[in-house]
Amino acid sequence: MLNTPSQPPPAISFRATCVRALIYLLTIGAIMQGVLLETTAPAAFRFTEIGFTESMQSLLLALSCGLLIYARHGLGGLPHVTLLMIGLLGAALIREQDAFLDAYVFDGAWQTLVTLLLLPILYAVIRRRQAFVREFEGFVESFSFGLFAAGFLGTFAFSRLYGRGEMWETLLAESYVRVFKDAAEEVTELFGYTLLFFAMVELVLWVRRRARG
Repeated sequence: MLNTPSQPPPAISFRATCVRALIYLLTIGAIMQGVLLETTAPAAFRFTEIGFTESMQSLLLALSCGLLIYARHGLGGLPHVTLLMIGLLGAALIREQDAFLDAYVFDGAWQTLVTLLLLPILYAVIRRRQAFVREFEGFVESFSFGLFAAGFLGTFAFSRLYGRGEMWETLLAESYVRVFKDAAEEVTELFGYTLLFFAMVELVLWVRRRARG
């Protein structure tokens, strides 16, 4: 049985912290090497829906959703908090497929799918809001939440503001080429999704530590 929020999980050892930090650092390095290679690809592939950066964004979101499902159904941890995060990250994953869905399903398909996903989840969370708040109060003190907050703000706030076309048009003036703006927005968004993926890894580990007591 999982510990209650008032009973913190066992602390992470210094060695385990260093090992995970190294793994995360190497993962970021590998991803950025992929971005570097993408810059050498033909213009039709650079920072587009079929390029490395956007494909990696979808992969990270899919892995994050898989980890959340495992934490919720496999480990039985934070059922209300994880349900809401499945909705948020699942909606982001659907949004990343907007070009494909608009082209091969129907125009506006991604908005319909996001609505069908989020409405029942929001209803369930609001209906059990007291249980959600209790879970959240325990989760908010974890390392996973810190990474989640950083990734969420980086993806859905900073990357959008940093990738504004008017800023890059002003900065580059007559040298402006759209790919600069696309690269700035998509790479910062990719880093945000990477942090969200790390947060989900930490969430699974945190839930497992709570279960072991």
